[in-house]
Amino acid sequence: MSSRENLRRCQRVVVKIGTSTLTYSNGQLNLQRIERLVRELADLHNRDIEVLLVSSGAIGVGASRMGYKKIPRTMPEKQALAAIGQGALVQLYEKLFSEYNKTVAQVLLTRGDLDERLRYLNAANALLAIVGLGVIPIINENDTVVVEEIKFGDNDTLSALVAGIVDADLLIILSDVDGLYDSDPRANRDACLQKEVREITTEMEDNSKNRGSSFSSGGMLTKLRAARICMAAGVPMVIGNSDDDNIIRRIVGGEEIGTLFIPREEKLQARKKWIAFGTVAQGSVLVDAGAEAALLKKGKSLLPSGVVAVEGDFERGTVVAVAAAGDRREIARGMVNYSSDEIRQIAGKKSSEIERILQGKDYDEVIHRNNLWVEH
Repeated sequence: MSSRENLRRCQRVVVKIGTSTLTYSNGQLNLQRIERLVRELADLHNRDIEVLLVSSGAIGVGASRMGYKKIPRTMPEKQALAAIGQGALVQLYEKLFSEYNKTVAQVLLTRGDLDERLRYLNAANALLAIVGLGVIPIINENDTVVVEEIKFGDNDTLSALVAGIVDADLLIILSDVDGLYDSDPRANRDACLQKEVREITTEMEDNSKNRGSSFSSGGMLTKLRAARICMAAGVPMVIGNSDDDNIIRRIVGGEEIGTLFIPREEKLQARKKWIAFGTVAQGSVLVDAGAEAALLKKGKSLLPSGVVAVEGDFERGTVVAVAAAGDRREIARGMVNYSSDEIRQIAGKKSSEIERILQGKDYDEVIHRNNLWVEH
């Protein structure tokens, strides 16, 4: 089966809509295009495909509301415009999606939510809970409270990180271009659209150092950086032109449109390799023979009943080594749902006892199998 045909089997799709898609060149909202894309997303949702929408535009919409001709440079002004625009943007989405009987939820994230392990875990669980309820999350960077300089293009990166943490089957980045060209099509009439990309080269990045419009923040370079994240996470990504009719349906239908970035590895392998090799183990959990067999031979999660001892001090969401209690050989690595102190209290106990011991229970497992890499 070809890479495009694989897209037909997607069950969870992240779609990123940029400011250039949401607005006209003068900064005013392009209502016709927004309505069309919302209808496509609602129809996708009707097919029992989970949809997550990452939407830029809060600062641009706020600037338009306040009559700005261009985005101001000072951070307080940007944050004020983000606060004004974010409310207006979500209100618009809520109104349009409700026409198709869809419920939406606003989710505002900062880079810190995804960079710090515990908050990463919380963000992932919250997003999965929202889509599990049949709701479409509208995700944006929380520009109103972010403390570092608001960086242009971050929502391309944000969409890739979201696609990775929710284990999406596909990320679609919609923009005002047809995809990735071998050179700038505005400067070179003979520029050739790249239908598929398996590796992002330095030459590609050098050819893509262009800015977006005065109201948008990205360019092709930020999209290539997003593609790098997706390809490492094992998630296919497509850049498509939001002006094309039925663009979302056609991409999910496997049509050869836009540029498809093909990850080198299967999603599960890439995720496990990140846990195995991309992080430093912050401690160890020693397990008995029964748990060892369950992890190695049956692909099970690590339950508290199989834990014998804990070494080191660590917080929830930390990557730790899992070792056999007998010979202390490392057999796995995983992201823990409980801190070292909590695991010490529940070690050797049944999952049904967690709530009584810890005065609350968020998870049945010490490490869920989705967050566990096992040595083979």
